[in-house]
Amino acid sequence: LIATATAASPPRTSARTKKAFQMKTLSIALLLGLASPLAAQSQSLTPAQSNAALAALEDEYHAFAFYQAVIDSFGDIKPFRNIIKAEAQHIEAVSSLLRAAGIAIPANPYLDGSKAALKAPATKAEACQIGVQAEIANAALYDDSLLPAAAGNPALIKTFTALRDASQTKHLPAFQRCAG
Repeated sequence: LIATATAASPPRTSARTKKAFQMKTLSIALLLGLASPLAAQSQSLTPAQSNAALAALEDEYHAFAFYQAVIDSFGDIKPFRNIIKAEAQHIEAVSSLLRAAGIAIPANPYLDGSKAALKAPATKAEACQIGVQAEIANAALYDDSLLPAAAGNPALIKTFTALRDASQTKHLPAFQRCAG
């Protein structure tokens, strides 16, 4: 949903770093209740639910990549340093549901070079305003498309609702304060 992009080489991470990141975010997601214990069991998704989960993952990947670009440009600044951690948790929560359904987890296309890497705007204020717009669009995506597609799957509904609510009650106010 964030439209700022340029072609740039993605950052490289080791397999060990990726595994540690996955374990840490899964642990946090489980503690926060974002990844349901039911997700650890095999749980099928309808084609509409699978598409919704993959769309949610894509949206979370996009946000993560943009917030990383902002941190790369402006340093480890608030609210980006906190929200990028939450985005990692969101990615793991959705990935957990996809794995439980036997669906392969695609790599983040904004970080692996499949799509143009995202670029930070010229100022922190602009980045914060883009964050405001992105969080509003994120809630609309969940409300208008993803939650209706999740109908009939309590674990998917719970996860999508938690992600939408975090966007609206935590991320959006932080970006609004930042944008002034």
